[in-house]
Amino acid sequence: PASSDQASPDQPYSSQFNDLYTAKALVTGQGEQNRQPGFRDCLAQVLVRVSGDQRLLARPEMADLKARAGSFVQSFSYHEQGTHDRPHDLTCHYAPGVIDRLLADLGSRPWRAKRPRLAVFLDVTRYRQAFRVSRDDQRDEAMRQSFALAAAPLAMQVVFPSAKEAGGSARGPVPVDPAKAAGADRPLIGTLDWSDADHGWVATWHLDDGGRQHVWSVRGVNFDEAFRVAVRGAAQVLSGNGTP
Repeated sequence: PASSDQASPDQPYSSQFNDLYTAKALVTGQGEQNRQPGFRDCLAQVLVRVSGDQRLLARPEMADLKARAGSFVQSFSYHEQGTHDRPHDLTCHYAPGVIDRLLADLGSRPWRAKRPRLAVFLDVTRYRQAFRVSRDDQRDEAMRQSFALAAAPLAMQVVFPSAKEAGGSARGPVPVDPAKAAGADRPLIGTLDWSDADHGWVATWHLDDGGRQHVWSVRGVNFDEAFRVAVRGAAQVLSGNGTP
């Protein structure tokens, strides 16, 4: 039905509604052989992006859907990264009705509510160095950028507190109302500890959802993956799809 391609008039996310049904993948060329992996990647991304439910990717039905991934794309375009033989960004656009029906077949549904803006209070420890990430310290720029990149595929936004708003040093208390202190909707509180034994970072994330505490973690990863785990987990909770 025509109404499936637009948000309802009272839908708070309507101004960015169509952006939800778009996904990007990196491909090595514009030929059909290069395009098919991109279609599979984009389909997986858009199903999670629209629903907030990362568990969909583990469903056995996904194998069949990925085999037919190109048939679900409404339109696509490329953006070259430099010269012609460089990788390209493949952008896939989907009809909302098509994706919504796929989600229904998978036992899921669209997450149409306005995506909360997350205030990230992150304490980092590596050997003798310990600090809380802030938005005004150049030391933390790479982590801030990485977190923003992790949030984009889920149509989420993250902000970091200023040094003053952070409320203390690493492992110290956070403000009484941390989200308000940082100008966001929800606080996401995390620790990131380097582990030689795990050959990478150990990250633990805490999210309060209406008084219910959710905690999840990952071990032995780089900080890019630690932040992807953080955002996926937050989306899982806030979309009403359970604990990560």
